[in-house]
Amino acid sequence: LADGEVIQSSGNVAIANGMTIDTLFEQLTTMRNTIHIPVVLMSYMNPILQYGFEAFCKKAKAVGVDGLILPDLPLYEFEHIYGITVQENELDFVFLVTPETPEERLRKLDSLSTGFLYAVSSSATTGKDKDFSKVAMYLKRLKAFGLKNPFLVGFGIKDKESFNAVNEYANGAIIGSAYIKALSSGSDVNAITKTFLESILK
Repeated sequence: LADGEVIQSSGNVAIANGMTIDTLFEQLTTMRNTIHIPVVLMSYMNPILQYGFEAFCKKAKAVGVDGLILPDLPLYEFEHIYGITVQENELDFVFLVTPETPEERLRKLDSLSTGFLYAVSSSATTGKDKDFSKVAMYLKRLKAFGLKNPFLVGFGIKDKESFNAVNEYANGAIIGSAYIKALSSGSDVNAITKTFLESILK
């Protein structure tokens, strides 16, 4: 629903290569041997419902996943149907907020989120350039609310300049499309990732 061209294309490539949820969990089985930071899975609801929501949460916990981001899981359904399963499996749940989210709803989402809040930088698809002067006004507003959770900003964060711009106000930034673009430039994932991170953080 919100994915731009890069994310959609990467999804098509993954499916063509035989990617499934079972394959994902197989890949994650030994991750805690080397990965010691929080790991959060992000998905739309449909594939998880096809897999079985409870089974998905149990498997996520078993392999060491820390939390979930499911942008199209409505607030009401989380509170009354799915939230208990998330909590029983000791998974954090991250809600998204946007510049158009009213304060009352924002505070409700903040109260139900654990881990952090995902602050969508603007009402556009992923990977699109953003006017960060407008984004700054939104992030100042979020910061002034004194929220329970830290908030991380996503959508349009692609380089050192945009990363630094949002982190004047936020607790971190989420980069998707720019990283996937970088990965398409070669086959050495470790080297590409190292170079990409250095370009953002140094």
